[in-house]
Amino acid sequence: MRSSNPVFSRRGFSRDNGSAGFNTAPQAGGNPYAQAPTNPYATNPYATNPYAQQDTQYGAPQAPARGNVMTMDDVVSRTAITLGVVAAGAALAWALLPVSSTSYGLAIGAALVAFVLAMIQSFKATPVPALIIGYAAFEGVFLGVISEMFNERWSGAPFQAVLGTLAVSGATLFAYKQRWVRVTARYARIGMTIAIAFVLVMMVNLLVVAFGGADGGGLRSFGPLGFAVGVLAILIGCFFLTLDFKQIEDGITYGAPREESWLAAFGLTMSLVWIYLEMLRLVAILQGDD
Repeated sequence: MRSSNPVFSRRGFSRDNGSAGFNTAPQAGGNPYAQAPTNPYATNPYATNPYAQQDTQYGAPQAPARGNVMTMDDVVSRTAITLGVVAAGAALAWALLPVSSTSYGLAIGAALVAFVLAMIQSFKATPVPALIIGYAAFEGVFLGVISEMFNERWSGAPFQAVLGTLAVSGATLFAYKQRWVRVTARYARIGMTIAIAFVLVMMVNLLVVAFGGADGGGLRSFGPLGFAVGVLAILIGCFFLTLDFKQIEDGITYGAPREESWLAAFGLTMSLVWIYLEMLRLVAILQGDD
């Protein structure tokens, strides 16, 4: 099973007893003499996939500890860096770019650059910190301008959206840690199908609105329908977060190289940006027209 997050698309899941794993191979068909699938990040012949059945009956040796592997501290520190760059870019854009059509054009340009950088990184086999930091910087400029525009019309909306993003993300992490949400192959397939369908429908909606086929934004209007679509979008963002959490957990468990923590930070940042933008729209809808 492959992760839905494009950052992790080259580092897929595989299913073993209904659970997702990090770049693992199927377990050998019950043969007690078959070799267990190996950890792709191991540098010794005894390191094995912890999800695979171990041949402990014959006293198979355990893998010795090795260094230069990803830890939770690495993930937290890299995520703090990327989110810090996003916040700094947003603050500078808010302070230096007044609300205007020019600023809006710059925001769209920054979003396109961020998208290109994200796609380049997604198709690379290894993380490139410069691309990830560049994505965070341009994404921050986009968020800063958009947030200022929302704040101009709906005072305090960005602050409320930040609080909402923190609350939703914290609740998602809590549900994941409590195992209320189990990331399995079936879960990912269903969730990814819904996410792809959502994106395609939103693209069609955008084209219809652009050519005058729908008033007020169509499905993305600032009304009850737009609110319902926004709630669905936030739920999809939470789905992405659960896949990120599982991928990070598996990477740490299986001894992924430390550089993978940059990809973990990248994936988390994209998911949080998704949730923030949708939360910003919901706050604006709830406040109504001023």
